[in-house]
This record gives sequence, structure tokens and C-alpha cells, in this order.
Amino acid sequence: MIRSRHLPLLLIAAVLVAFGAAGLEYSRTDSFGQSAAAFAAALIALAVAGLALSLPGLSLRGGVIGGLFVLAGMLTWTSTDRPIVIWAVLAVEVVVFAVWGWPWLANSRSLPRLGAAWLGLTYWFFGVLGALLVVHLKVAGQRVAYAAVFTLAVLAVVAVASRQRKDLSIGMAAAILLGIAALLLVGSGSLFDVRHAVPDSPSAKVMWNRFWGGPGLFYHPNSLAGLVVAAGIRIGFDRAIAAWQRFGVAAVVALVLSISDSRTGFVFATAAAVVFAAVTLWRRHTDIDARGRTAWIAMATPFVVLAIVFTVGGGSQFIFRDRFNDGGGDVTSGRTDTWRQVWVDWRAAGWAEKAFGDARTSRAVVKRLDDGAPPEGPRRQLNTDNAAVGAFRRGGVLGAAAFGVGLALLLWHAARRRPDGTMPAAWFTVGAAAIVPTIATEDWLIGGTNGAIWLLLLAGEARAVLRSEPPAVTETPAPVEPAVS
Repeated sequence: MIRSRHLPLLLIAAVLVAFGAAGLEYSRTDSFGQSAAAFAAALIALAVAGLALSLPGLSLRGGVIGGLFVLAGMLTWTSTDRPIVIWAVLAVEVVVFAVWGWPWLANSRSLPRLGAAWLGLTYWFFGVLGALLVVHLKVAGQRVAYAAVFTLAVLAVVAVASRQRKDLSIGMAAAILLGIAALLLVGSGSLFDVRHAVPDSPSAKVMWNRFWGGPGLFYHPNSLAGLVVAAGIRIGFDRAIAAWQRFGVAAVVALVLSISDSRTGFVFATAAAVVFAAVTLWRRHTDIDARGRTAWIAMATPFVVLAIVFTVGGGSQFIFRDRFNDGGGDVTSGRTDTWRQVWVDWRAAGWAEKAFGDARTSRAVVKRLDDGAPPEGPRRQLNTDNAAVGAFRRGGVLGAAAFGVGLALLLWHAARRRPDGTMPAAWFTVGAAAIVPTIATEDWLIGGTNGAIWLLLLAGEARAVLRSEPPAVTETPAPVEPAVS
């Protein structure tokens, strides 16, 4: 958390960094107007970083765990042709999570109770079995590595929630905001332009009108929008956080949703606004703090953000836009064709892959002929962009069943009253319910490398479910020596 005595130095440093961004843009364009825009964009980026570092309750472990997931997600677009960079980050995650998740056996006993663990882990284990059954040993080995990373991440979250009684979610939200700030900073040269910098990818090049970041650090606009809404839910719906910080994150949400042109992000934010209003109105009957004018202001703020995005931010134009087919009328941007291919592949697969998931690639990517690539190929490796279909593709029938169990558990834990009579944190209730509509168009709920939103919900669920349990015993207490009389 930023201390007041450090504020003058930080402000000076921020201005110097903004001048540096302006200078770089001027050297590239020879335009004072472009450099002034880059200066303003850099100041916005640094303000977002300052907001993140000012949050109360920051924890090192929450920031590191969340930051590693955010970085890994960004590298999937920044280092697509250099997978060694992504695997290096995953290797760091293994070491960090293995240390913080100890004792693994004791903490693993809590995993079946967590819906998020079912959602993000089970399809990996089913996928390993499926690959072994069809003797795709390389795929099985890669899936074992992925399963190890994400299982250790869950164990690290469980260890902190159950043994140390700490809330990791604030640190994770701060890491998300720092990641967004980094994207805004490297993309400051084109933040206010009609044409944004995009990664060297065929699908990205047709979406130059959406903000991706800048050279050296890119992220898919849909994922960027999902992250900012998740951070907005965690910070904006927590009454323990100062009003200026909650309004600050609302402004960040409005900005990022507007520049990302993300329909799924807008749906996510709309669902969050509706659920938060419903939760607040319901809790007004039992919680005196939820009454009064401030509660109405809190309920109205998300809808104001949505109105700004829909009008000033151009939401009325991008919500129904067909991004790839130039008027072909497919507002799902080819997703329905991908889901259809998943079904075709499943019907043609053997019993092992029907039960345990597609075993041809480690991430069970989808390939179809009408993917927009040249007829001679190579074919693009497509994500399912649907959490339920993704679980089915990667884990087969058993993976789809585990997804249903996990979703039911997550929603139950977000809504039920705890044994001590208290309700889960409002942000967790809102986040768990609001993520449901995004199942139809994104893989956010089943984790993976791009799993920061899943991890944030996991932290909220672990705190809601495990905080009332006694801490796990990590060592045998020393015997008490008898007193000498």
C-alpha cells in the first residue's frame, strides 16, 4: 500500500515516465499531437497502477499468485511463437506454488469441496487418462505438466485460506490492475487512435480497431475486458474499500470496456450490475450497513458505467458487430462453427476420447476448414470460447459432468449462509453469479493459462468455505516436559 510520505516521489516518477512515453512516440511519428496523446495515456496507465498499489489489505502472496497468472495469460498472445517463454513462467509458478501450497496432501483434502477446483482441474486429469488410453504419450506428459501447475496453484490458495486465514483476492485484483496498467503504458502510443497496435496474428490483424496493448505486451481484448470487470467486482462491491478507490475502479472499467469493444465483457459487467443490485436490495432487510443513500449510489454506479460504455464508449456499435465476416450476420464471430466441429470430432472419436476428451493436442484445440486461413493451410488452432464446451472437449463426457458439479458447488457456496450465520462476501456472490452468462462465449470459468478470473473466484470460494475450519496441522507439536518441583 502506498504511504503518503512516498507520494511526491511517486508523482515525480510518474511524470518522468509519461514524458518518456511521449518522447518515444515523438521519435516514431514526429508529431507533437501524437506525443501529447501518448503522455496523457501514460498518465492514465500510471494512475491505474497507483490505484492498484493504494488498495488496503494487499498481500504479497495474493499479488504474486495473481500476477503470475495475469502474466502467463498475456504471454499467450505476446509470445505465441516462443512457447519457451510461457513455459518458463509456468516453471516459476510450479516452484512458487509448490512452496506455498505445502503440505500438499493435507491441503488436497479440501479440493473436492471447492466448485472452482472441479471446474479448473478435473478435465486435466480426465484428459491425461484419455491420452494414455490412446497411447498419445507426449500429449499425456504435457497435460500432466499443466495439471501440476494448476493443482499446485489451487493448493497454494487453499493453504493461505485455511491455515493463514488471509484474503488473497485483494492482491489478485491489484495484480490484475497492474497488468492492465502495463498494457495501457506500452500501448500509450495508439490508445486514442482509431487504429491500434495488434500482435502478428491473422485473427488479430482484422481487429485493429480494438485495444490490445502495445509492442512487447499484448492481450486479447475479450480477456482484457474480463479482467477489468473481475477487478471492478472485487474492489467496487466491497464497502470496506474507500469510496474514491471504488469510483476509481469504476472509471477504469468504463475506459477498458470502451477501448476493448468486448461484447462478452459488456455482458459480464451487465450481469454484475444486476446481481449486485439484487444482492444489495435483499441484504437491506438484514444488514443495516446496506441501507441508506450510499447503498442506492453503490447500486446506481455500475449502471452509469454501462451507460457510458454504451453511448460515449461506442457500445451501441460494437455489441452487434460481425467481426470477421463483414456483414455475414454471425455475431458469435465463428464460435458456433467451432462448437459444431467439436461435436463432429466427438462423434467420430473412439470410446476413450468420448469419455475422457480429445487427445490429439495438449490443450485440445479445435481445427476446422472454414477458419479464415488460406485453403492450403496451415489450419488455425482455435479455442472453444465456451466454458461448458471446453470442458467437454478437453475432458469428454466426464469432463462435462464435472463442469456441472463444479458450477453447482460454486453457486451454492456463493449464495448459502455459513455455519456462523454470516453471508459470503458480496463481491464473491456477485462474481460467481455474473460469470455464468459468459460461459456461452468464453473459457474463463475453467481456468487454464488464461485463468486469472477463475483464480479470483477460487480465492473467494476458499475463503467462504474454509475460513471456519481449523487450520491444517503441518507438524507434530513437541512433547511438553513435566515441571520439575
